[in-house]
Amino acid sequence: MTKTASIRLVDLDEDGVDRAFRADVLAGLSQQQKAVPARWFYDDAGSQLFEDITKLPEYYPTRAEKQILSSRGEEFAKLIGPGRAVVEFGSGSSVKTPLLLEAIDPAAYVPLDIAGDFLRAAAADLSAKFPGLPVHPVEADFTKRVVLPPEVRDTPKLGFFPGSTIGNMVPWTAADLLRSMRETLGEGAMLLIGMDLVKSKDMLIAAYDDAAGVTAEFNLNLARRINRELDGSIPVEKLRHKAVWNDVFSRIEMHLEAMEDIAFTVSGRRFAMAKGETIHTENSHKFRRRSGNLLLQAGGWTPVKRWLDKQRRFSLILAEAQVQRMAP
Repeated sequence: MTKTASIRLVDLDEDGVDRAFRADVLAGLSQQQKAVPARWFYDDAGSQLFEDITKLPEYYPTRAEKQILSSRGEEFAKLIGPGRAVVEFGSGSSVKTPLLLEAIDPAAYVPLDIAGDFLRAAAADLSAKFPGLPVHPVEADFTKRVVLPPEVRDTPKLGFFPGSTIGNMVPWTAADLLRSMRETLGEGAMLLIGMDLVKSKDMLIAAYDDAAGVTAEFNLNLARRINRELDGSIPVEKLRHKAVWNDVFSRIEMHLEAMEDIAFTVSGRRFAMAKGETIHTENSHKFRRRSGNLLLQAGGWTPVKRWLDKQRRFSLILAEAQVQRMAP
């Protein structure tokens, strides 16, 4: 097995709490519309719950994306070429990654994720599957520029961002993320990114409010994490999961709704919610070809090729970090 020790780039305070997590939660709960960024779903418990979601019959994106990855390998190999270091942003369990690695003959694999234990376990599993491939896990907040391990700094890069995670962000933060990815990967890098597509409201709502209640547990786990890591007293049993389609912004929204008036503390700060008030926990924007291409270009990436699954529910787009210029 070829592997290096994982690198940790998370900024913890003296209590071992991620400083950015505390800052985001306190700032978000202080807003008129309370909100917590979706990236904080993914502690180890949240990461496992998300993996459970991907196996649900209602949740089509993972199956659709795996269909593209498993059927388009020759095209990926031709366009991407061999010898690139694959840098996966928010790698999670890396279940889709082997399909890509088998197709393109990479030089190394660098998974980036904020859930450290989950990251290291997934990296070990992938190393066992690809014993000759150098694997360099990095525990980091990938929404900011990441300094990659020295072993791959001079190697051409392919960023891999599957699962339509880009849709979790409002357009300006999504463009910022794409720009930071460009900085992480460098000039001449390529990016293979998933974008979910606009489809029927009923199909979308079902995918984010499944009959088994797994997505509800995933959402409520965020409140439990706040209680556990930030000395919170949120009455989780008085919150419920809510998923709605916002047609104006072309997105599914997830919220935690108070079922009655509640009061609680987080890190010594007092907060209150009236019955029916929500904490906005996630957006999942859905794209069409033009809106996806425009977002990529705003982030410094030039689209090269786009693939859809057979049911035309999901897209994978290959883009390139070309030399930036002010005019066509």
